[in-house]
Amino acid sequence: MEQIKTSFDFEKPIAELEQQIEKVKQVADKTKVDMSATLTELEEKLDKTQQTLYSNLTGWQKVQMSRHPERPQTLDYVSMICDDFIEMHGDRTVKDDKAIIGGFATIDGQTVMIIGHQKGKNTKERQYRNFGMANPEGYRKALRLMRLAEKFNKPVISFIDTMGAYPGLEAEERGQGEAIARNLLEMSVLKVPILCFVVGEGASGGALGIGIGDRVYMLEHTWYSVISPESCSSILWRSWDYKERAAECLKLTSEDMFKNKLIDGIIKEPLGGAHQNPELMAQTLKQQILDDLKVLKKEKTEKMITARIDKFCAMGVVNE
Repeated sequence: MEQIKTSFDFEKPIAELEQQIEKVKQVADKTKVDMSATLTELEEKLDKTQQTLYSNLTGWQKVQMSRHPERPQTLDYVSMICDDFIEMHGDRTVKDDKAIIGGFATIDGQTVMIIGHQKGKNTKERQYRNFGMANPEGYRKALRLMRLAEKFNKPVISFIDTMGAYPGLEAEERGQGEAIARNLLEMSVLKVPILCFVVGEGASGGALGIGIGDRVYMLEHTWYSVISPESCSSILWRSWDYKERAAECLKLTSEDMFKNKLIDGIIKEPLGGAHQNPELMAQTLKQQILDDLKVLKKEKTEKMITARIDKFCAMGVVNE
């Protein structure tokens, strides 16, 4: 049974061309007529349409791309990038938060600590993972693992993909704000290299709770902001109908973030998004990780921490 592909409204021209190509192939198979010239023309048109479309996505379209159900998540990248992975559980206080996963892994013979949000791929898994929205114990688990990495002098790599920290009453009662704030403080002065990658959605403190690093990157079709477009629209206009306008106003795309010096770089995705070629996306990430670790491992600890703090302190500062 052929799997139904998920596509968005703005991808309609691409879907139509793909259908035409499929029909031409079927006609060629049935009639045994040489349709290679027509196929070449359609494929060239498809490639050109894809290049134009995906290089000019609006803020809201990028938000949609970051939420694609087939988009690779933290555990997907771990399986494709790492030689092995030992998941570690629990914050040693309350419980094990399934929205954040973490553990030691090996990448080309180098041991690292991987921490990341995990949303889940189907309804049952999403409920199990709480849609990637972590409770305080998730951030406390992340901090415990970061301290463990520091103890054994191993770099930390975080994958950010969340709609935000869980906003429930019980999360606030157990100290959601304090847990995130503690992570910001501790990550600022952690004595090992930290690499952060926004691989999907990067919403609010939920993303920032594992987002302080020596290098912070965003994949091409991701977003990173203090609030989601829908929530922003509902606050400012009392309706979700203005989410597209809110997405533009928030300046949440990777290009906007890089332009405003809030991230260190943009990692290009395969044509059509990371979900079109997860293996290629994983290899690109792996190479970036290896390149950065090679540089950061040579730096003196004090210099590395000072540069990390200075980078984040400079954000939002206006010189008149």
